[in-house]
Amino acid sequence: MAITPPGGRGSSGPAGTPAASGQGKAGAAPAGAGVTGVSAPRVRDHRVDALRGVALLMMCIDHIPQDVLNRFTMRNVGFADAAEVFVLLAGYASWLAYGRAFSRQPWQEVVERIVRRCGRLYVFQALMAVVTIATIRLWRQYWPVPVDFLEPELAHGLDSLWRVMLLQALPGNLNILPLYIVLLLAFVPLCWVLRRVGPWPVLAVSGALWAVVNFDPSLNFPNWLDPDGWYFDPLAWQFLFVLGACASILAGRHGGSLPRWRPLAAVCWAYLAFSAVESFPWTGWGLPDLRPMATPWTDKMVLSPLRLLDVLCLFYLVQSSTLATRWSQGRGGQLMAMFGRHSLEVFTLGTIIDLYGRLMFTSFGVGWGMQVAVNVVGFALLWGMTRELDRRRALARAARRA
Repeated sequence: MAITPPGGRGSSGPAGTPAASGQGKAGAAPAGAGVTGVSAPRVRDHRVDALRGVALLMMCIDHIPQDVLNRFTMRNVGFADAAEVFVLLAGYASWLAYGRAFSRQPWQEVVERIVRRCGRLYVFQALMAVVTIATIRLWRQYWPVPVDFLEPELAHGLDSLWRVMLLQALPGNLNILPLYIVLLLAFVPLCWVLRRVGPWPVLAVSGALWAVVNFDPSLNFPNWLDPDGWYFDPLAWQFLFVLGACASILAGRHGGSLPRWRPLAAVCWAYLAFSAVESFPWTGWGLPDLRPMATPWTDKMVLSPLRLLDVLCLFYLVQSSTLATRWSQGRGGQLMAMFGRHSLEVFTLGTIIDLYGRLMFTSFGVGWGMQVAVNVVGFALLWGMTRELDRRRALARAARRA
């Protein structure tokens, strides 16, 4: 399953993450606040956009179980997957787009931007829900559709559609944007606290709530379609979002990058190696099982510790790496960054492509011809839309400068 931010002219993130630009050297922050320094002119950090773009494409592939390419996504070489990357980047980019704006603009204006962004997220969520339900109900009139494509309550009647529109019922593959809406609305009071007490007390409280939910997974938002609640428990996943915002504050004090400490980088590499060995589908590839221990607890709903550590290690290595900076400025990195700059639109179109890809594979087979057709057409549609969005953005900027 899988997560884009916001307002202004920044880029969208997981399902709506705000602009993720790098920062100049931050000035000294007022005592007590610790997060309100005055920054030098910013240079866009393409690492965030490129990492988000890579995760977007992996998410699209992962949502089509029959796609052979999903053997090569990050979920096969780690405990975490694209969802963790999106939520972490959402927190990171939200501070860049909104957190710093609270010190330069009236609070009412920034809050209005956040509310408008949440409204846009909701519109895209409703669009995906309507397209998904209508497509499956129409498709099943001509070809068989397995029941796991849509909950029976929606596949056999529309009496429950209002619950979907009110986010009381979250169908499968349509539960990341509601999480982001909740986290973004909570970002307003979060900013107020961060600016007054600093990151550490906020991290302590947020981490404590995450730990409580891991001990008692029943603490969750209700989901009418699932007695266990939301697939991404907001009470647990908020910790990853808060960590992202605090990482953005820290990077702002070090020229836009996380400080590189070699012993910590070595620990991160070691953990990622362990995660890769434990997560690799050895038997699925016809190989001997080389896992040193039994499959550990990696519950995605409550963001288990192993998943959390996995995405934090990956993020630290990327955001503290000059090599990652150079890659993100190259041709391949810029292609991925283009996807990342428009992640809400890419996520939405990708979800619809995933739906039709699954239906095509289910109805007409998973041969190599169909594999190539679905992946090539899907990538071409995403690339074409993103190129057009980039072109329009460039024209709009040129018009503003003029």
